[in-house]
Amino acid sequence: MNDKMKHAPQMHDISATGTRGIARRGFLGGLLAAAGTGLAGVAVPGHAAAKEAGVNLDRAKWSPRNHALMARMLAEHGSMAPGYQSGKRPYAVFDWDNTSIMNDCEEALLMYQINTLSFKLTPAEFAAIIRQNVPPGPFSKDFKNAAGNVVDLDSICADLDADYAFLHANYKGMAGSKPLEEITATTEFQDFRAKLYYLYEAVNDTHGVNVGYPWVIYFFANMSVAEVSALAEASNDAALGASLTKVKYTSPADRPGKAGVVSVSHFHGIRLCTEIGTMMDALRSNGIDVYVCTASLEDVVAVFATHPKYGYNVPRENIIGLRLERNGERYRNAYLKDWPLTWGPGKTVAIKKELVTKKGYGPLFVAGDSDGDYDMLRDFSETQYGLIVNRMKNGKIGELSKLAADQMASVKPRFLLQGRQESTGNWLPVETSIKYGKTAPQLLTS
Repeated sequence: MNDKMKHAPQMHDISATGTRGIARRGFLGGLLAAAGTGLAGVAVPGHAAAKEAGVNLDRAKWSPRNHALMARMLAEHGSMAPGYQSGKRPYAVFDWDNTSIMNDCEEALLMYQINTLSFKLTPAEFAAIIRQNVPPGPFSKDFKNAAGNVVDLDSICADLDADYAFLHANYKGMAGSKPLEEITATTEFQDFRAKLYYLYEAVNDTHGVNVGYPWVIYFFANMSVAEVSALAEASNDAALGASLTKVKYTSPADRPGKAGVVSVSHFHGIRLCTEIGTMMDALRSNGIDVYVCTASLEDVVAVFATHPKYGYNVPRENIIGLRLERNGERYRNAYLKDWPLTWGPGKTVAIKKELVTKKGYGPLFVAGDSDGDYDMLRDFSETQYGLIVNRMKNGKIGELSKLAADQMASVKPRFLLQGRQESTGNWLPVETSIKYGKTAPQLLTS
């Protein structure tokens, strides 16, 4: 969970598609043409030398300029470079969600956990977790019910208490006897799914990721590492096989409860990123180590990043992310004491704690996509390039994206933009991206 897709617009009802207008900024004069061609005409010093050095980085769908700069970096700092020291190996750090893959594996897992009722919580434990560390009272003004009233924590938690008590008593995977297919057809389940995911969105948007990101992984309480890893793999596989679709979930009108009828959207589907996977291979082949720093649960991302069938092949010990306390191999609903929240400034803290203190230097290369990656993209003097997967976002990452756009004609940029098409999940061989539901490429947001 870097900066999650949690602000995704409510694009379509379970059976109907639609789009919401997204404001676009006019292209920056001459940058329009430059972005459209990937600046293939800009000379990149050292690119010829990279070819001569035998640096092999899959062309795939890289922007031509970005590809040339990456090849040059490998030639200048990899194992074939003069002065390379095997005892002082350079390293690269990648964000995971929406950088190394399209979409968010933690959010996909939450929806999968809901849809399969994969919880090991009593009704009392569930009731405690949905309230854990969440300030009481109303959510932000964006979180209203169908009647136009702002939803508050107590009301939606009361509804979820009733829903979960029914599900726990009746589902055969808990204390009941009914199969999942029968249970998911009930109004109680429909209410549960819409309101629990709505609560996830409301907690993060109202109280921030310092509250919301630990909160969502507390639902793994009482599960073993092996159980969560198996659940994550099943979720990954299901999401990789699903269409990339924004779905609107609405709680049943005949079960308004205390919170009323609410609606929430989820962006279904995940896609692998060939360019990131092959770049990781090229880095390792050239004597540069690869790490992942994520705002999702470390063990969840480890399934994706390390399993050979997904193709990233990152060593388990090179995954840095959110961590929970455990009783033996079973998770507790408590964030690991003295471990930073690996989002925003916390990513820099974790990288310094786990890597800089041991190696004595920062990363050569960092890749990210959101505000959660802003700090690690810019905080290390040793970093030659900060690659931003261009999601045309505002905020701090928008500031870096604007800087990257301003540096598009430079032969020595510090930040790079890489385009992507959200409807397919694939990179585009340009710096511009195409938003979901749109056809026109964008360089920056308005």
